[in-house]
Amino acid sequence: MHCPNCKSKDIGKIGTNQYYCWNCFVEMSLLKGRLSMHQVEEDGSLSSLDDLFEDEDLQIGM
Repeated sequence: MHCPNCKSKDIGKIGTNQYYCWNCFVEMSLLKGRLSMHQVEEDGSLSSLDDLFEDEDLQIGM
């Protein structure tokens, strides 16, 4: 799996269907074959980055 944001393969699993890119510090959640991208804020909250990507960039082939 490659990060849709930075194309890195440095992805770690942090939970059930949740992944983290150690290169660009983006959290990803996988639901029904589609990634949802989030930036982790200083207070620990998540901000959606989905509007920055095309739908085909967030689709994962199962």
